[in-house]
Amino acid sequence: MSHNTKDPTRVTYVGLTEAYDWFNARLFGGELPAALITMQRRRGSFGYFASERFGTRDRSDIVDEIALNPVHFEERSDDKILSTLVHEMCHLWQFRFGKPSRGGYHNKEWVAKMKSVGLQPDNGSGRETGQSVTHSIIPEGPFASACAELLEDGARIDYVDVWSQREGAVRKTRTKYTCPSCGANAWGKPDLHIGCRDCDLPMLSDIPAATDFVLYDTHAS
Repeated sequence: MSHNTKDPTRVTYVGLTEAYDWFNARLFGGELPAALITMQRRRGSFGYFASERFGTRDRSDIVDEIALNPVHFEERSDDKILSTLVHEMCHLWQFRFGKPSRGGYHNKEWVAKMKSVGLQPDNGSGRETGQSVTHSIIPEGPFASACAELLEDGARIDYVDVWSQREGAVRKTRTKYTCPSCGANAWGKPDLHIGCRDCDLPMLSDIPAATDFVLYDTHAS
């Protein structure tokens, strides 16, 4: 992973791309297609997967998005940040090769894939499935071993979000939530779990409404 601190964009995005390729080879047999990795400050989330979110202008290539939330980088270790990347890679695998559930639900097929790569799903109440699911790293599992080898080779998360750490930083007290299907909006306190009754879908914070993709969040616990 490159560490040219004079080019933070290259350090960050080349590094994450190299990590994606590493885990794809080690945990997914190299079968995952390339994804567009982005940084998104999505409140209450470590990251998310959005299927077929980006495409070339002529639509000859349509790709999935994997987003990581840099707001949490400061407080999390490199292996935990990279475990979120692999969490979202499991969603990509299911979208491309499995049968994802409607509306961003984390189902049993996805749970099985997570466990096979060494991550233990947890919805916060002792269950493995659900609408909002995070995970823990299984000690000595496939991810733990692959990640340890990657980090020992010099990979690391160099840049973290420091905006919220600044003295006097303005903090939002109200958050906008949007239905990803119909675009209906609601406002409330941060980290609400609210849904659109008309569409029977969870409302999502701080992202544009859309109708052509499904979001799978990795919720901050």
